[in-house]
Amino acid sequence: MSDPNEPNSSLLGQARKLQAILESAVDAIITIDGQGAITTVNPAAARLFGYEQSEFLGRNVHFLMPEPYHSEHDGYIHNYRSTGRRKIIGIGREVTGRRRDGTLFPMHLAVSEFEMDGRAHFTGIIHDLSDRKATEMALRHAQKMEAMGQLTGGIAHDFNNLLTVIIGNLEMLESKLTSPSQRELTTEALEAADLGARLTTRLLAFARRSHLEPESVNLNSFVVGLTDMLHRTLGATIYLSNALTPNLWSARVDPSQVESAIVNLAVNARDAMPDGGRLLIETGNAAIDAEMSGRLDGLPPGDYVRLSVSDTGTGMSHAVRERAFEPFFTTKGQGRGTGLGLSMIYGFAKQSGGLAMIDSTGDKGTTVTIYLPRYRVEPPRAAEDGDAEVTAPGAGQTILAVEDDDRLRKLTVSRLTQLGYVVLSAASGAEALERLATSQGVDLLFTDVVMPGGMSGYELRLQARALYPHMPVLLTSGYAEELAGNRTAHEDLKVLRKPYRLAELAAAIADALKL
Repeated sequence: MSDPNEPNSSLLGQARKLQAILESAVDAIITIDGQGAITTVNPAAARLFGYEQSEFLGRNVHFLMPEPYHSEHDGYIHNYRSTGRRKIIGIGREVTGRRRDGTLFPMHLAVSEFEMDGRAHFTGIIHDLSDRKATEMALRHAQKMEAMGQLTGGIAHDFNNLLTVIIGNLEMLESKLTSPSQRELTTEALEAADLGARLTTRLLAFARRSHLEPESVNLNSFVVGLTDMLHRTLGATIYLSNALTPNLWSARVDPSQVESAIVNLAVNARDAMPDGGRLLIETGNAAIDAEMSGRLDGLPPGDYVRLSVSDTGTGMSHAVRERAFEPFFTTKGQGRGTGLGLSMIYGFAKQSGGLAMIDSTGDKGTTVTIYLPRYRVEPPRAAEDGDAEVTAPGAGQTILAVEDDDRLRKLTVSRLTQLGYVVLSAASGAEALERLATSQGVDLLFTDVVMPGGMSGYELRLQARALYPHMPVLLTSGYAEELAGNRTAHEDLKVLRKPYRLAELAAAIADALKL
């Protein structure tokens, strides 16, 4: 006959099983009695909240909650026991927890009720939502940036068409004026139009829809070449220094965008140090593995060239840092900044296949880092037999100009005629193919990239080349998104960026006719 005082082996087994579950659970598990006092806690809860397990026991669970939950928790239990109305029990909800160091974090809390020794107890299972919320925030930020990019890119495209018409007509008007005062007015108007063109260039760089002209470059040479100019720009109160990595890998990027990025970052750093400070420009080689990729917003693993600009200035708050890459967002006073410098850098880095990141705190300054893909230099292409000889521009060659905008098409015909070419025109890709089929001796196809009707200038180029393999094609766009996506596979693309001056048009036509 067994001793009635001997513990039941089945109960001991159940207790050990429960203990094993508590010990191995990855989520926090806490049990409390009917007054809210903690009775058991597992190791995951200790890790999550930052306390030792013994520090939980006997304390009211509301010490793990911020306001208003802290003050109202006991009322929740009382209301449930007196009315039976549930808020969390058996339902679960997202709430906020408070760690030992005072930091708050999002969590999902699921609560169940059980009875022991005739008294009600509650078990809470807590899942940390910090990583999920951070991922959701990063996704929302990426979606917002992409939407803003599409909006600004579309606006810049239409604005560039208008600027091309404005600049072209002003140039034609200027050539007919004789009065110095009248010519001065047109000169000022042209300068204003050029400023507008630079503004749209920055917008398109942010939107990742500008057509870059990449070259194999060494970032060290850009930093060294800009050092003297930066010394003069930054002033005597800013101590500028460089930390350049020897044997730096090459990157294939648009040189003008690199220069603009360095200057923009240096000027931003200067403005963040009104009383002076230190500015450091660094370069380095970075081999990104899968683990690092996760910390760098999903930057694909591989070899990258790193450019960092660090200052000892006032730094950025979390709210400012979250919006720093948005176009037109600026913390500078009115008239002191357009809010496009960082957004242009962000767009340039992304369009180049890299990444731009900001690390900043209010008391430790700011570091902006740009990652650009490594480029393994290829030998230059040797000249081949059969390369076309250079043809002098304006010698009566026939050009087919394709543009869907009526005003811009009319202006283009006038400008090309002024340059000495015979000009045919078309308003769409389909019409252009018809003109090619019925016209003899078209020497050059000059077409816009973005056109309605289902055929872009890029697609028109492919179809025209299929019919006339040796016919040169010059593309023009202020929104060359399609070209940016094909820049590696089609290095022979000739592109004239809108808006353009008459001299730029003449040079681009002459260059295209060399093919």
